[in-house]
Amino acid sequence: MAMNAAIADVRDGAAVDRLDGIDLARGLAVIGMFVVHVGGPIPDEGLVRNLMELTQGRSSALFAVLAGFSIILITGRKEPKSGEAGRQAIDRVAIRALVLLALGSILTCLDTNVEVILEYYGICFLLVLPLHRLSAQQLGLLAAGTALVLPQVWFHLLSMSGPKGASFDPVFKLMVSGDYPALTWVPFVIAGMAIARLSLNTQAMHWRLGLAGVALAVLGYGGSWLALRLLPSVSAELADLRELGQTPVLWWMNADAPYTASWLWVAAPHSETTFSILGNTGCAMIVIAACWLAMDALPHLRKLVWPIIAVGSMPLTAYVLHIVGIAYFKNLVGRDGSLSILFGFVVVISTFAVLWRRVFQRGPMEMLMVRIADLARHIR
Repeated sequence: MAMNAAIADVRDGAAVDRLDGIDLARGLAVIGMFVVHVGGPIPDEGLVRNLMELTQGRSSALFAVLAGFSIILITGRKEPKSGEAGRQAIDRVAIRALVLLALGSILTCLDTNVEVILEYYGICFLLVLPLHRLSAQQLGLLAAGTALVLPQVWFHLLSMSGPKGASFDPVFKLMVSGDYPALTWVPFVIAGMAIARLSLNTQAMHWRLGLAGVALAVLGYGGSWLALRLLPSVSAELADLRELGQTPVLWWMNADAPYTASWLWVAAPHSETTFSILGNTGCAMIVIAACWLAMDALPHLRKLVWPIIAVGSMPLTAYVLHIVGIAYFKNLVGRDGSLSILFGFVVVISTFAVLWRRVFQRGPMEMLMVRIADLARHIR
């Protein structure tokens, strides 16, 4: 959502393509969340099943990684802003975080079947803001460290508090018991900050980013796959899910947590485990690198995927529109959705984004966010 804040710093066509690559990745993340929220039940088999399963958890993780990228764009990518400009940049991010918290609360009151993610992003923004001056290497190490440690802390706190969602403490929900707990989503944001700190001016770096993503995905999903098959105690503790035929795919597919220690070996979407974070971060890096490489290698691709880029240039607007749309139509079409409803959402929102971009540089919600965040200019 902060992507347009960096446009003023762009001077050459290659840089524009790289911004379009980020917007393309962001647009894919937003559409992936549409799939999860309004695409209906996942089919039992076939290509559609695989594509829909691919979006589960991984779309929101990609969005979180790109949110971290945006934080660095605001606070200074090549070199952190300092002095008055630095203080104002920090305050802009903090104001955005507070707006996301408020907006997320409002959207939650619409009583949809969607767990609104904006409040969790707002908390993550505030948690990572002190890290904005760190280097790519430092941020990368911190992302890896938090991915290793925080899921264990999350599981311990959740185990002490009872079943997920049992606590009515809003802070505890945002940090631990919600669907996007900040404790286990902060690593995604930090990883995005580390990516933004890299020197991303060459295809070689894009390839390295993609290959690093492949390695992380293999480590996360492959490590979980091996654990679920080679550790007898894990298989025994997950016996209830094995009877349902879910254990063989817990390394990849969604399932409800049984809250045993063996759950920490699972990489399923929203499992909040180390394996899940590593795998989802790897997928996010692959998508970002692929979008960059595609925009560099295929000059005419920009026209073909422009609707997706347009959606990615106004992600907050697109997200809010789809939540409002779900709330408005839920009484007409039910709460589960379908592929036809998904198609309608994608066509309507992408068409709106394309038409809006012909007149305005930013989406309507992004314009409002910039206006509010610009209050930081009064800080001296």
